[in-house]
Amino acid sequence: MNRRTIIIIGAAGRDFHNFNTFYRCDESYNVVAFTAAQIPDIDGRKYPAELAGKLYPQGIPIFAEDDLVQLIHDKQVSECVFSYSDMPYHKVMALSAVVNAAGANFTLLGPQATMLKSAKPVISVCATRTGCGKSQTSRKVIEILMAKGLKVVAVRHPMPYGDLVAQKVQRFAVLDDLQKHHCTIEEMEEYEPHVVRGNVIYAGVDYEAILRAAENDPAGCDVIVWDGGNNDFPFYKPDLAITVADPHRPGDELNYYPGEVNLRIADVIIINKIDTASPEGVQIVRQSIELVNPQARVIDAASPIRVDRPEIIRDKRVLVVEDGPTLTHGEMKIGAGIVAAHKYGARECVDPRPFVVGKLAETFKKYPHIGQLLPAMGYGETQVRDLEATISRTDCDSVIIGTPIDLNRIVKIKQPSTRVYYDLQEIGQPDLAEILDDFLKANKIKYTAEIK
Repeated sequence: MNRRTIIIIGAAGRDFHNFNTFYRCDESYNVVAFTAAQIPDIDGRKYPAELAGKLYPQGIPIFAEDDLVQLIHDKQVSECVFSYSDMPYHKVMALSAVVNAAGANFTLLGPQATMLKSAKPVISVCATRTGCGKSQTSRKVIEILMAKGLKVVAVRHPMPYGDLVAQKVQRFAVLDDLQKHHCTIEEMEEYEPHVVRGNVIYAGVDYEAILRAAENDPAGCDVIVWDGGNNDFPFYKPDLAITVADPHRPGDELNYYPGEVNLRIADVIIINKIDTASPEGVQIVRQSIELVNPQARVIDAASPIRVDRPEIIRDKRVLVVEDGPTLTHGEMKIGAGIVAAHKYGARECVDPRPFVVGKLAETFKKYPHIGQLLPAMGYGETQVRDLEATISRTDCDSVIIGTPIDLNRIVKIKQPSTRVYYDLQEIGQPDLAEILDDFLKANKIKYTAEIK
């Protein structure tokens, strides 16, 4: 049998899931390579044989995306499958042109081909871009369900940057699990808020194995919450699909892949950050929703911020550290830290670029739009050391930490620092409590307590 020769174009997440669910056991395909982008130092490795299955006893090599054209020629590739997220349409189609010009087909796998069905009810929280506010939305959803006495298990979009075999199925129930699984800063930012709240969260590489473990979690499972990453669509078929949109980047909801997919498949759309966005930006997002998904229920929301030490911001020269992926491929130029600097009267936001070292310098070169913010990049030990050194070298009075976790736990910050906190706050009706109540009734999920 002539097998179709495939390259999966990815970034260590959706690409592995597409392989596992669609290609791994199908003898009509031969996946000869993954290519990698967005994530530093992921190329040059292998998708291991232990995860690749019996058709791939040697595993599958991972190359840099820059090698794609040569790989198509050398391996006589018939099809390239685009499998990562938060890309503007013009870049997706530019890559399609590169692939087609090299002689191969360009493919996008959709939800029907890749979504897994759970035996438990699933709520998905996704977004139109990285940095819209998925984290605080997932927190709010889980808090409402837990207040009703339900056992909630979260499953996070993948971030497997280490030993892929060891990361096949990861369960996080206590803070020590973060150390046990050698989590990066990016992983801790997503997992730690769940753990400290008291709900279990899973992540890893093989999301069918993860789903079955989550459904049978030893602490119990009434509802699974898919906690999305970037603007990818869910790996699991949702019974309630929530999508968060960002009026700070109006129009992006119809111009980024696969964010528009999330906008179109949503049952509920949350227009977040209304408190800090322009009225014009909010109106553009409303018009986009009306154009492609007028039947969705729309929630207006804010993400008000607070800090634990406002005195070290007022009239000070501050270094603002923000969530890394939100600034890089999320392309955000303003985050919670900048909002806090303005709200609490900082004299100046110090430009970190003269002080950056090592891999952080490479990050600024690759993403020049970051400007006067410092991304908390921490995909590996080298990046964490460079982050610590850069903060230490920066000539500032104090540091504003706009990341979801306290960086003082990860790196030594010699300057006075303060954390920024933000939670989802719905404005008017409908709100999440009302929508989740309808969801529980529709799925005949019994609970023991009423929301206060």
